[in-house]
Parts: sequence; C-alpha cells; structure tokens
Amino acid sequence: MIQIAVLGYGTVGSGVVEVIETNKADINKKAAADLAVKYILDLRDFPGDPYEGKVVHDYNIILNDPDVSIICETMGGTKPAYEFTKQALLQGKSVCTSNKELVASHGPELLKIAKENHCNYLFEASVGGGIPIIRPLNYSLTAEHIDSITGILNGTTNYILTKMDKEGVDFDEVLKEAQDKGYAERNPEADVEGYDACRKIAILSSLMSGKNVNYEDIYTEGITRISSADFKYAKQMNKSVKLLALSRDTEEGFFAMVAPFLISREHPLYSVNDVFNAVYVHGNMLGDSMYYGRGAGKLPTASAVVSDVVDCARHQGKTIMCFWDEEKVEITDIKCARRKFFVRVPADRRDAAMGAFGALAEVNVGIAEEFAFMTQEMSEKEFDEKIEKTGGCLNRIRIMA
Repeated sequence: MIQIAVLGYGTVGSGVVEVIETNKADINKKAAADLAVKYILDLRDFPGDPYEGKVVHDYNIILNDPDVSIICETMGGTKPAYEFTKQALLQGKSVCTSNKELVASHGPELLKIAKENHCNYLFEASVGGGIPIIRPLNYSLTAEHIDSITGILNGTTNYILTKMDKEGVDFDEVLKEAQDKGYAERNPEADVEGYDACRKIAILSSLMSGKNVNYEDIYTEGITRISSADFKYAKQMNKSVKLLALSRDTEEGFFAMVAPFLISREHPLYSVNDVFNAVYVHGNMLGDSMYYGRGAGKLPTASAVVSDVVDCARHQGKTIMCFWDEEKVEITDIKCARRKFFVRVPADRRDAAMGAFGALAEVNVGIAEEFAFMTQEMSEKEFDEKIEKTGGCLNRIRIMA
C-alpha cells in the first residue's frame, strides 16, 4: 500500500482525492500498487465531507509519518508550499504539484534535491492543466532539438478574447461575464496581464533549453488594451487575436515573451477557443506537433496531478530524469526580434505614419477617426523608433508569421 498526502483541500486538492477514489481500480492497476489518501492538510475543517476524518492541520504529522511516500502539493503560491515541498523531498518523499508559481520560481533547486534524495518532483499539472505537455518534452521528444514553443496557456484570457471575437463586445463587458461564470478571479490581474502565462512559458522554455529560464526576465504584456475595434480589423485581415506565450531558440539568441498576437486562419492555434489551451511545439526532426485540451479546472488539473502520482508509484526509490539545470539562460532583448506589426493611429496622423514607415498596407473597416495598417517586417527597436516619429498609436498588435 502506497500512502498519499494531499496539501490543500481547495479546488484542485479535492479533485485529486476525487480522481483517486473514483478511478481507484484503473489507477492501482497502472501504478502496480494500491494507492490510498491517508492525510489531507488544510487550515479548515470539513464537517460532513466524506473525507473529513483524513483532515489534519499540522504538516509535521505528514512529514514525520514514514508510511507517506507521495505528497500532492495543491496549495498554490510559494509560502508555505516551498518549505513544505523542500522538507518532504529532503526526507525522500516524492512531491507532485500543480503549483506553477513554485515550479517557475524554484524548479531546478527542487529537482536537484529530489535527485539527491532518490525521489521525484513532478509537475505535469503546472502547465496546461490536464494537457500532457511536460512528459512529451521530457520523454517523447528527447530525440529532438526543440527550437520553438508557442502556447495559448491561459483559459481566462482565451475565453475573453474568443467572446470579443465572436460577439463584438469590449474587454470590460466580457471580463465581468467571465467573473460571473467563475472563469476569472475577482482580481483577474494574474490572468489578464499575462503573469500566469509568463510562469508557464518559463517552465516550458526551461525544459526546452535544459537550463533555467527566469520568468522575471520574460517580456510580458496582457490583453487589457485589446478592443472590439481590433477584432473588426482582425476579421478584415482573416485573422484573430490570441494571447500567446512563446519561446524561440534562434541564431540571434533565445527569445521568450507573452503578448497578444494576430494569427491567421491557417495557423493551428487559430481554432483554439474559449477556455481551451494548446501548446504548439517545433522540433528539428519531427517538425510541428500540438497538444490541446482543457488548460484548467478541477478534474482536468487533478487528473494530471494523479498521473504524476502513478509515475512516482512506478518509480519508488528511483529518480525520473528531468533536464532542467540551474544554469541560467540569457534571454535576448525582444527589441532584437523581427516581425510585422498591425497599427492603429488617429486619422490626422496618417501622413506622419506613412512618412515614418514608408511601405505599409492599409487596413480599412470604415472607422473614419482612425488610420490602420500593417508594417513590413522590422525589429521591435525599429518599430519603437518609427512609432515615436508618428506621435504614438491607439494600439499595436504583433503579427505571428
């Protein structure tokens, strides 16, 4: 019997218990062992809950119990999750987590501790919820040199942008609806400003490079400036707006960023709508592959956590290799990155824009107060210099090649 403890009995933690109990026969068969939840750590009590007898309030009860060999950390944040995780790994207890913030902040350190203590630190659920992407990068694509990853990694922002696209409404209105439906938090900053996607692409970029990509070094831009007018222009160009998290390993350097992009109908990510997520990976031998599914939610995320539990059960006393060293990747300034841009300026700056940008392609949807256009390919630095000469813009959106 393999005993498990769950840290945090919120949405994901309660989902982990539900998945283990509901799919017990299948899970035990695949783990080649009987799994059971022995403890649930939470500050609260849960009177009437079928598992209230497993709830404890003192982490040391779990830490000091030699029968507990696998811990599911679903608390979120770094405090006290970091200390709890570190203490467990130092005692040789494997930890499975959905905590993207902790993984992005301390991943290589915790992986090193796990290796030194012959246990595992697994985090499939930290990126993309129920979408399998960590394992493919670690196992299935090990013969590849992966040179680019592009993802729609946040369901809240994708839901908002999908509604704006299909219904022609503005950001504030859709955000309120998303909050009412529970898709967005009361304080949606982490989602709409791109911070959530930033941590996730930092994790994927680290696995892609085998070194540490610090999320604080990644240029991050959210969706709060995107308006219904932007989608009118996008439709005219047979494109849509998506919040993309991307990393690129190029001859010019390693680039990583999060920002809204215009993508064409031909791009596989164009059809990823509502709360769904997708990760688009390019390898030098395989070419393109995409991983798609529900990027959040109680049971999809819990399912990914439990898949890690099964992996730990199969590898008791052995460390599953994860190629993520502590050596830091120097991210190249995005000002060096080259791409096309879509730009909207006030109508009275038309001549200034044409003078600054030279060759451009006008986009007209009948908004008399504006002049909108697509630029030629140029560096971000060149664009900034040219738009300054124009006197600024109403908005600009990068275009995915």
